Amino acid sequence: MDSESPQAKHVAIIMDGNGRWAKQKMLPRVMGHRQGVEAVRELVRSIEPMGIDCLTLYAFSSENWKRPEEEVGDLMNLLRKFIKSDLLEFIANDVRLKIIGDYKGLAPDIVAQLEDALDKTSKGSRILAVALNYGSQDEIVRAANLAASGGEITAETLEMHLDTADMPPLDLLIRTSGEVRLSNFLLWQCAYAEMVFVDVLWPDFTPDHLQQALDDFSDRERRFGGR
Repeated sequence: MDSESPQAKHVAIIMDGNGRWAKQKMLPRVMGHRQGVEAVRELVRSIEPMGIDCLTLYAFSSENWKRPEEEVGDLMNLLRKFIKSDLLEFIANDVRLKIIGDYKGLAPDIVAQLEDALDKTSKGSRILAVALNYGSQDEIVRAANLAASGGEITAETLEMHLDTADMPPLDLLIRTSGEVRLSNFLLWQCAYAEMVFVDVLWPDFTPDHLQQALDDFSDRERRFGGR
């Protein structure tokens, strides 16, 4: 890799395949989600040595409420446990938690946990952004309404009101499980992001897979519409 190769500083991941992973192993779906949380932990620990400044994870979309009530409940309980068990590690590793999406639409105890974690990690230098109750079309509509209230809507004023306004530009989007679509995730931010789609199911995704995607990114020539 030469010194001119692009380096991905902001990476976003659509974590897909927990259910299929569990089905392949004839396990309940919740076991796939639990193993998916372990994959998240390992990845968060790897971002500093890989030179990533911001990692954004698609954890729960605004459409995920349509899933069976039991599965949604399992996901919310895993979120509670994850915040409680990993908060001190975030602080120790200089990670700042950020939430994108309408997280205040979650259960009040989860909202309280999240806001406590946001406060306690606010000084971190590396960002872990988690998309909760998030839908990109909704985000763009909210941003447009806010921009309109201040005058003319331009690309710049709209971008200032996105959930990601204080985050670096998105360099690389990864989706696991072999699916090739964005699923209403970071539609605005993906305008010139590079994309990598891998067949690996999320619970089996490791820091080595992330490094392979970063190496792929570094071999690309980013043109941003130019020649």
